[in-house]
Amino acid sequence: MLSAWEVGGNASSVHAEGRAARKLLDDCREALAFSLGCLPQMITFTASGTEANNMALRGAGAERILVSAVEHPSVLAAARVSGKQVDVIPVDSQGRVDLAALEVLLKGPNVLVSVMLANNETGVVQPIADVVALARKAGALVHVDAVQGFGKMPVNFGLLGCDLMTVAAHKVGGPVGVGALVIRDGLVVDPLLVGGGQELRRRAGTENLTAIAGFAAVAQEMSLNIKALRAELESALEGAVIFASEAERLPNTTCFAVPGFRAETLLMNFDLAGVAVSSGSACSSGKVGRSHVLDAMGVAPEISSAALRVSLGWNSTAADVQLFITVWKQLVARHRARRAA
Repeated sequence: MLSAWEVGGNASSVHAEGRAARKLLDDCREALAFSLGCLPQMITFTASGTEANNMALRGAGAERILVSAVEHPSVLAAARVSGKQVDVIPVDSQGRVDLAALEVLLKGPNVLVSVMLANNETGVVQPIADVVALARKAGALVHVDAVQGFGKMPVNFGLLGCDLMTVAAHKVGGPVGVGALVIRDGLVVDPLLVGGGQELRRRAGTENLTAIAGFAAVAQEMSLNIKALRAELESALEGAVIFASEAERLPNTTCFAVPGFRAETLLMNFDLAGVAVSSGSACSSGKVGRSHVLDAMGVAPEISSAALRVSLGWNSTAADVQLFITVWKQLVARHRARRAA
């Protein structure tokens, strides 16, 4: 990224500085494409995963959109404002898409199915291969929001078999403010932003070359290997309900609750001790309420209202996990002492 800052040209210009910027942009696109298992021209750079999700759902040529009940708010909101008919695919108690319900909903022409690769709150990995197989049989398009899974599990556009895929850099240590929409070759998607010919006329505006360079760099890093840390953390959650514990999950995500605790109280106490955890989606910060994901899974309100999400990051260590465990045990002991009194 520091090297990219030295490239002062506009990648759309034909002078020497512009050509240097274009070469860097092309190199980054090729590196990201190699990592994602797609052709470079399939990648459209955006300012975020949210923008890419909006572009996919609002720009794809479909009359009806099917979204899972546990999608990220950027997918659910984009579907609602698309002007198209929207139907919600239910999930089971572990947060996995109900494939039988999806098969029924797929009846009818011009359908776009949007199912995330892995959930941002629970870490549950969805059966994308089965979703794609059902959609192909029905002649439907498939969009996969892979932002949460990127860098934590294999994310290969070609192997997933979908038509559209969203990724972003910031959840694995890359820069904030850059994402990408991978679009199957030959598929037409209307741009959200117009007024320029950048990104094969799919997204107007001068590319953020510095952030894109960081995106390409982080895509070439090894996947996070922190499953042992998560296992250690979860072993200390005595008496807690760990949501979706029976499903395949990302190696870094734990969503749990203990009846009798309040999520906002736990958040504040962890924060004061130097531990950053979340309640619900991070994009909903500022309002601590029940999670739509846990509601869709049928979790009782008194439990979902106490839910916390712990995410291990690219730089998390065993010491971080030990700090979390220490603080958690102190909070539990304090809670039990108050109840005993």
